[in-house]
Amino acid sequence: MNLDHIKRVYLLGIGGIGMSGLARYFKHLGCDVQGYDKTETELTRALVQEGIEVTYQDDIALLPDAYKQPSAQTLLIFTPAIPKDLKLKAYFLERGFVPYKRSEVLGIISASRYTIAVAGTHGKTTTSTMIAHILKDSGYDCSAFLGGISSNYNSNVLYGANNVVVVEADEYDRSFLTLHPNIAVVTSSDPDHLDIYGDAKHLIESFELFLQRVVPDGVSIVKKGLPFRGHVTYAQTDACDAYASRIHIENGVFYFDYISKQTEIRNISLGIPGFHNVENAIAAITVALRLGIAEEKIQSALTSFRGAKRRFEYIVKAPAHVYIDDYAHHPEELRAFLVSVKKLYPTKKLTVVFQPHLYSRTRDFVDGFAEVLELADELLLMDIYPARELPMEGVTSSWLLDKVGIDNKQLVSPNEVMEIVQQNSPELIVTIGAGDIDRLVKPLKEILENAEDRS
Repeated sequence: MNLDHIKRVYLLGIGGIGMSGLARYFKHLGCDVQGYDKTETELTRALVQEGIEVTYQDDIALLPDAYKQPSAQTLLIFTPAIPKDLKLKAYFLERGFVPYKRSEVLGIISASRYTIAVAGTHGKTTTSTMIAHILKDSGYDCSAFLGGISSNYNSNVLYGANNVVVVEADEYDRSFLTLHPNIAVVTSSDPDHLDIYGDAKHLIESFELFLQRVVPDGVSIVKKGLPFRGHVTYAQTDACDAYASRIHIENGVFYFDYISKQTEIRNISLGIPGFHNVENAIAAITVALRLGIAEEKIQSALTSFRGAKRRFEYIVKAPAHVYIDDYAHHPEELRAFLVSVKKLYPTKKLTVVFQPHLYSRTRDFVDGFAEVLELADELLLMDIYPARELPMEGVTSSWLLDKVGIDNKQLVSPNEVMEIVQQNSPELIVTIGAGDIDRLVKPLKEILENAEDRS
């Protein structure tokens, strides 16, 4: 496929974070871009405002005539998350369209570029966004396809004038095996997506295949302790090729030193909180130094970095109320997030609102979830968000709740969450999950800000 010939692009599942990035990219190139998604969201509304047409009905009659016959100028992109029985997909296939996965298109885009690919079962969104910000802020420049909305740029896709692209390399459905990185980063390989991989062994094999795709003169940067051999190892504090020392918190800001065999950068202030984000910064700094970016420019960029939406995102930060939202959906992500929150606010009562994501993930990691949720002082547990899955017998939020060893816990609906927050006005509250829990963010923000005004 020659992308230079493409004039029209249709995306099935356009509202996904990766798919919407491709939609914006092709719109930027001047293509007519349209797509389908089952639900209207803040992201799809943003796409419409940018001139991208989105339909929410699985109805062939709504397809424009220009998209009804295959053409070398028309590109059909789909996400594996769309239902198998989608009428639109069947229509395209019956007429001989060649469908491309999002990952295949990303592989084609990045094939002719100097590619920095960040993989990992968690940490990849923040780390790739951090790398892209350092490259942009320092003047080095890059394009980027991110798995979250960058708070600095309010987008999940960035456009650069040079040949460098930063890509979040997604392990789901083995998507990252379409890439040929010049620099590959692996942040983590905790078992996840076992509905795809079956077991941890096959997940590890997939990451090994990803690292084998690094070009001959490229470099791999791998977190210490992972079962892979990388050219460079990094860690939060463990001595290795690159690590942090003197991590400390002053007025809610994380400070640390970057230590490697070649370089020491002292007293870096990180624009976002979290011990896990210090670790992500070590990886990002290592990439930036590899590109020859000056230490003072790296340091300045990290101070001005504002993270990605829904990654340790402060929604309300006021004297009487602190509200933080996070995308965590794996036990180790929850642990990293909650440990940092409790370290930042050791004297405040912590109310955790959590929405489990996927029946299979809840089943596979129920004991891990139960253990880490015990870090809450109060737990408000929502029903499992099914995403692409059908219910599994016995796998429910009630089952998970029974395993959580704290007294102050309850199963709640979204409306009940709002009622409880309205009544109790918690001093420290977090919403966590990768489903539609983000719909609560605006109403909860309004409730707490109104309470702040009254106090």
